[in-house]
Amino acid sequence: MADVQPESGFREAVLDAVLERITFANEETGYTVARVATERSGGELLTVVGALLGAQVGESLRLTGRWSSHPKYGKQFEVRTYTTVLPATVQGIRRYLGSGMIKGIGPKMAERMVDHFGVDILRIIEEEPARLAEVYGLGPKRSQRIAKAWEEQKAIKEVMLFLQTVGVSTSLAVRIYKQYGDEAVEVVKAEPYRLAADVWGIGFKTADAIARSVGIPHDSPERIKAGIQYTLSEAADAGHCFLPEPNLVAEAVKILEVDRELVPPCLDALVAEEGVVREPLPTGVPAIYLVPFHRAERSLAYGLLELLNTRAERMPAFRDVDWDKALAWLRGRTGQELAPEQEQAVRLALTRKVAVLTGGPGCGKSFTVRSVVELARAKKAKVVLVAPTGRAAKRLAELTGHEASTVHRLLQLQPGGDPKYDRENPLDADLIVVDECSMVDVILANKLVRAISRGAHLLLVGDVDQLPSVGAGEVLRDLLTAEEAIPRVRLTKIFRQAQESGIVVNAHRINSGNHPRLSGFPDFFWFGCEDNDEAAALTVDVVANRIPRKFGLNPRRDVQVLAPMHRGAAGAGNLNTLLQEALTPSREGMPERRYGGRVYRVGDKVIQMRNNYDKGEAGIFNGTVGIVTAISLEDHQLTVLTDEDESIDYAFDELDELAHAYSITIHRSQGSEYPAVVIPLTTSSWMMLQRNLLYTAVTRAKRLVVLVGSRRALAAAVRTPGAGRRHTGLTHRLVEAI
Repeated sequence: MADVQPESGFREAVLDAVLERITFANEETGYTVARVATERSGGELLTVVGALLGAQVGESLRLTGRWSSHPKYGKQFEVRTYTTVLPATVQGIRRYLGSGMIKGIGPKMAERMVDHFGVDILRIIEEEPARLAEVYGLGPKRSQRIAKAWEEQKAIKEVMLFLQTVGVSTSLAVRIYKQYGDEAVEVVKAEPYRLAADVWGIGFKTADAIARSVGIPHDSPERIKAGIQYTLSEAADAGHCFLPEPNLVAEAVKILEVDRELVPPCLDALVAEEGVVREPLPTGVPAIYLVPFHRAERSLAYGLLELLNTRAERMPAFRDVDWDKALAWLRGRTGQELAPEQEQAVRLALTRKVAVLTGGPGCGKSFTVRSVVELARAKKAKVVLVAPTGRAAKRLAELTGHEASTVHRLLQLQPGGDPKYDRENPLDADLIVVDECSMVDVILANKLVRAISRGAHLLLVGDVDQLPSVGAGEVLRDLLTAEEAIPRVRLTKIFRQAQESGIVVNAHRINSGNHPRLSGFPDFFWFGCEDNDEAAALTVDVVANRIPRKFGLNPRRDVQVLAPMHRGAAGAGNLNTLLQEALTPSREGMPERRYGGRVYRVGDKVIQMRNNYDKGEAGIFNGTVGIVTAISLEDHQLTVLTDEDESIDYAFDELDELAHAYSITIHRSQGSEYPAVVIPLTTSSWMMLQRNLLYTAVTRAKRLVVLVGSRRALAAAVRTPGAGRRHTGLTHRLVEAI
């Protein structure tokens, strides 16, 4: 089709073009600004704008839309829809094949293939793939791989053509195809709500839009039941294990936009089908749970009480220990005296099967844990140390001199998420110490407790004033609230040497609702800036230039930006774009890969966005951070070295599992510690500015905290208490069972 030339007016036009460059892409809205070449543009690139997420540089596109004139940027083509088409020129084919679109073909091999076969190469791949062996470097096996990849691309594109008509993005279309194969179109048409359960990245709203497109009625029971489960899933994402039934019905009505009387019968049907669980609360109001959270909460309560009350004992040496003698030996070993609260905690951990230790920074939690470990090892106990994240596990190992791992690695989770160790196959350990417990959710806590041998001791350590876990539940707070059931010690005394640290002093001031002291400390700094865009630019300057220059820290490895929220000029999303350009800019000759609104480059700092039990030795988990070490356009693969020193490969169509991590939200930082933390505080984050959020961010720093932004925003964060308690039943289950 001939290119449609720029024209006045707003009638629909069609433009055939090759995508040469993406200059901007918003991953949240899909809005993209790109430069394209056409046969008639004479080498001059044209600007196109609109929903182009999923299109790759080098692809030939057929764009439908309209020409318009922007007052600043001039003539541009506004894209309404697009499809990919096969290029027809030697230059276009070379660019297409060399862009990494077809697995097994990189830029150099594309040159050879096009030089050998010319414009006939695409037909050769499809109809006579065996002839690819005529090209130097292509043997029969590789030729087969290329032919298979080509067929898969064709099949995916056919599915995409249909899915585009029902509003599904290219990246989700690939996932749907991978899940259902040739049945993808049929599943989408007949059972669209299955997608929300089966395909990661598709929630109820996307499935609902598809269902609407294929004609499923707005008030159908299938839609309402899916909406109820989505409402509970959203509540779980917000940390709740259940919703009281009236809250659930009200929220579901709001989300579904249906009459209230339609929801209770569908809820009753879901309970009967065992899709959800209804259980009375002490208040008399029924609690509605998704099945996994109900099972985990009940099992965790049972498992903790069983551990606590068993007659079995794997550390009998501490039943009749001479504590004066033991503590004197410990003093000689460590060169330090335990404070009374610390001594109480040490005795509790070694004499009771389950104990909780909590306290803020500078109160001696670390030394207490080290003391427990030293005494246990002195009595030949098998000690296992774990933490929720790789960074926290490394820190635990450093302070105790004993090997530590993540909970996931300890349990050796198998593909699908089932642990190798459980009630039937428990861990061979006498003492298990779990650090950073505030971020352990109810699902993970249950898996861990189920794996502990009867008679073993469990010490749970954490700061209850930090943000609760990203996942559902409030395990540490629930255990501390169950006073009659679970033994605990709270450390409150700040040690003298810690009082010289601005990080420690200001963390406690923030936690008690007092404004932090912004000067006079060598490890705590404030840069005031009221404008949001200026605050973002200043944050980048602090990370990329000021901290490395003054403190000699590596801006990528040692400095972490912690933002209250993802959106906004000084939010994690925009800061990642700015920090990537400052620290890992595009370099000539270096491969990079665009996925959605992100560009991945070698050297990028990235974070895993979901649990994936099929990757690595024991899965890779939400919140794992790493560095991109390699990108292969030919193999369609990107490699990340994680902070647990494991190398993980990602196929290009899996890149929505990763996000950049130069800046992350404070919620995502839980359980981790960094040499230096930079915290942008602006009024655009107003809804998220809370005391426990700021306290958590400050306590993530080991050597240095820098606050950047507005005094109004800082004051709001300090004076605003955290959100209310989550809907959980763990405390009730523990206390009721006594």
